Amino acid sequence: MMTTTRVKENLNLFRCPLCGGKMRMVAERSIVCAKNHCFDLAKRGYVNLLTSPVKTEYDKEMLKSRNIIIRSGLYEPLTDKLAGLILDHACGPHTDVTRILDAGCGEGSHLARVIQSMKGRSDRRVSGVGIDISKEGIQIASKEYPGITWCVADLAKVPFKDGGFHVVLNILSPANYSEFKRLLAGDGILIKVVPGSEYLIELREFLYRSTGKEKYSNERVIAHFEENFNTAGTWDIMYSLPVDKHNLEHLIRMTPLSWGAAEKNITEALKKGIDSITVDLTVILGKETRGRGS
Repeated sequence: MMTTTRVKENLNLFRCPLCGGKMRMVAERSIVCAKNHCFDLAKRGYVNLLTSPVKTEYDKEMLKSRNIIIRSGLYEPLTDKLAGLILDHACGPHTDVTRILDAGCGEGSHLARVIQSMKGRSDRRVSGVGIDISKEGIQIASKEYPGITWCVADLAKVPFKDGGFHVVLNILSPANYSEFKRLLAGDGILIKVVPGSEYLIELREFLYRSTGKEKYSNERVIAHFEENFNTAGTWDIMYSLPVDKHNLEHLIRMTPLSWGAAEKNITEALKKGIDSITVDLTVILGKETRGRGS
């Protein structure tokens, strides 16, 4: 299976999440460290490197909906922008292959589309690795995008060696900056994507009207980034796209915005429909690190 092959190709990047030791592959079925901590490869080729069970609200239906929405092209301007930034800032002449880690990859569509966009513009080799705490997300990713290495893993203790990646992507996902610093090569870059104030505003106004939750600011998230990484550039991406009722249902299902919304508001949004949806995102590029944090 292709994904198993990718795990094998990237085995030198792995480290045991229990003891930090190097890993080796045994009989194409498991990866094992010198202390015999063993992690089995699933039939689809991904590897589960969690050391204890975790609960997450990102269930299979939510992740399937996210996959459908991303495949519809809603985030294509974003993934094209990310591909361009990586090609401009992380693909130097001395880099044979650009290694990208998507930290909090969900069901894998963003990373897959970034790599596809890069390959459409350059013949430089790209190696992608995606991790997420959601087993359901990684199961979808390994099925849909077998050319990428997928792992169930925790951002609190990422099972990869120091300095193993040229790029860490953190797209609409929680961050662990101390781990990102450890994982990046000396000239590596962190690219974080956060929502802007108008992100999915039509949906927020439907689901949270008169609650005070209609408004959002990313100032605290950006300030926390700047406490941990030097900002080398910031880009605002904003556009609107039409949305039909079928995709609206998946859009509502895929976003955590629906978690705290009243059921009657969700029903009303689906009944009345929304003609278009606004995507408002801030992309932050971090290079030289400073300080500590998580």
